[in-house]
Amino acid sequence: MKAIHLSRRSAELLLAAVIIARATSNLFSKLVLEGMGIFNLLGLRFSLAFALLSILFFRRLKSAEIKTISAGAVMGGIYFLVMTADLNGLKRMSSGNAAFLCNTAIVIVPLLQAVIKKHLPRGKVILSVIFCIFGVGVLTIGSRMGFGLGECFSLLAAFLYACAILTTDRLTHGGIDTLAAGIVQVGVIGFLSLATSFLTEMPRLPHSGTEWFGIGMLALVCTGFGFTLQPVAQSGTTAERAGMFCALNPMVAAMLGIVFLHEPFTVRTVVGGLLILAGILLAELPDQVIRKIPFPRFLL
Repeated sequence: MKAIHLSRRSAELLLAAVIIARATSNLFSKLVLEGMGIFNLLGLRFSLAFALLSILFFRRLKSAEIKTISAGAVMGGIYFLVMTADLNGLKRMSSGNAAFLCNTAIVIVPLLQAVIKKHLPRGKVILSVIFCIFGVGVLTIGSRMGFGLGECFSLLAAFLYACAILTTDRLTHGGIDTLAAGIVQVGVIGFLSLATSFLTEMPRLPHSGTEWFGIGMLALVCTGFGFTLQPVAQSGTTAERAGMFCALNPMVAAMLGIVFLHEPFTVRTVVGGLLILAGILLAELPDQVIRKIPFPRFLL
């Protein structure tokens, strides 16, 4: 099968849709995690999605080259770690705060690139980090829970997510079949999750209609669409641009948490979230726009 080639505009529109779809995962995961283990949830979610995708795209998978399968396996392994840390954080804190912290990955991406390329990050990147640190502080310091295990897991997920974005960027620009690689990625996450669940938990099938609904939505919308098509979308844009679009995730997750999970809508949530989003977006603004903002010159 030929690789999928998208224009930058099409790729970024698809990426925006993918990120919004994945933002709903916090809502459905929160519902299911009340009575199901983390790896049990991940195993069912990704295995069901992989089974459906394998049926729909059997011919594409059958003709996939070794480098495509290898790329999908590598991305799947990294995203398994991302999801493990993310759900451990989500289980211990609100879905909105977990989404905000996890998506500080967008600022970590340019910092990691600076390390890889062995040059200091630009002033606006440093300024972005400062905004995000203050935002994290507003969300966590002085709250009832303080900076606890949930926040640590979410920030670990952010670092791993940044690694996943950079890895996906490199692999999807190497001439692979990005759709087949995305399907393999889903299958690897499902396999690793089921194996871990049998080793550390007592895996079971959903017991209620709510659990079945949550797993179904996670498999179809968040995984079948969201995870599978991210490599396709990233193949048409850059890692930095992909990071910017991830800013949609915490906004959507926070709104869903407030509306459907009745999570608190406080001044702390608004201010902390806005600071993090400001930091995330600032790192991606063009230099000509940055120069018009009245920051001290040494920061720019």
